[in-house]
Amino acid sequence: MIVCPSILTADFCRLGEVADEAINAGIEWIHLDVMDGNWVVNKTITFGPALISSIRQRVGPNVFLDCHLMITNAADTWKQYVDAGVDLVIAHVEAVDDFSTLIENLHGAGCQAGLVLNPATPLDEVLPLLPNLDLVLVMSVVPGKGGQSFMPEVENKVRTLRAAIDAQVSDGGRVTKLMIDGGIKSHNIAQVADWGIEVAVVGSGLINNKATIAENLAEIRAAL
Repeated sequence: MIVCPSILTADFCRLGEVADEAINAGIEWIHLDVMDGNWVVNKTITFGPALISSIRQRVGPNVFLDCHLMITNAADTWKQYVDAGVDLVIAHVEAVDDFSTLIENLHGAGCQAGLVLNPATPLDEVLPLLPNLDLVLVMSVVPGKGGQSFMPEVENKVRTLRAAIDAQVSDGGRVTKLMIDGGIKSHNIAQVADWGIEVAVVGSGLINNKATIAENLAEIRAAL
């Protein structure tokens, strides 16, 4: 299980320090939530390519960066995030009309391509794209607002994707990673690992005022 922090819960005035603390704790993957104040329901604006570029410079080339684009125009702006230095762009299937073209564009630019789907979105549009995707992110909360409660009803969706990915790999296909995001903490991370999740995005469960990132990470790893 790869545990990666979402810096959405961090003090934005201390992002560099938070990134340093995460790396010193052993984190090798950071998740960047990009919201445009339009597509997500709570109308929050977070940050864009300029800040991501600064984070890349801060953490160096060896930390894996993904960006989760909760925006209306991912198909038009993806290159800005690639140029900013992310390794993986994750876009919402609900917000992109031609996802196959987006995957082709990302791969052509040397970037990994990920797809994310909301809790209520069926897998019908996702499964045909699976052979070309580097990652699928299943949201276990409604995206856009931190601190929401985990939705265990996404279990069947995760298990279906796990079985499809395993079958794909056994046939010599792409090794697509399976990620979850939303309400993941030490009390449920072993549960989602049992479902077949390989990468867990953790926000307030890692970055909070109660303990250090290292202490929270140790608790999560002990739970696993």
